[in-house]
Amino acid sequence: MDFAGLLSKGTVLAYKDGATSKPVAAVKSIPALGSDPEKVDVTHLGSEKKAYIKGIQDVDNMEFAIIYQGDNFRDIHALVEAGNAVDWTITFPDGLKAEFTGEPYYKFDGVEVNQAVGFNLGVVVSSGPDITPATAPVEG
Repeated sequence: MDFAGLLSKGTVLAYKDGATSKPVAAVKSIPALGSDPEKVDVTHLGSEKKAYIKGIQDVDNMEFAIIYQGDNFRDIHALVEAGNAVDWTITFPDGLKAEFTGEPYYKFDGVEVNQAVGFNLGVVVSSGPDITPATAPVEG
């Protein structure tokens, strides 16, 4: 059964911490997933018009806006200090998943009077994202 849309509430960003999956607390936004493939020019001397084929995708770094809560920053800081690629999963409320691997970094937002302090978790993607659609509900 189709539905009108999907609310973002309940979407979770998590990373593998050994054998367990650990959610990142207080995520405010998730970037666009995927990328445009590069165009490869295959025009030859007999071509009437320029011709192209789909080339390799170049995935941009992913940046997630996060509200600073102390513990959540310490967790990310430890990942960055380790200097290793990490397995990440974004799970949407209906079960749609995006999985990717990459090395994390962070940067703090500017701050103003009467504003929540935040930081951006960035990931230099080395593999993925691989999208897995949510399974269809069983109709009965």
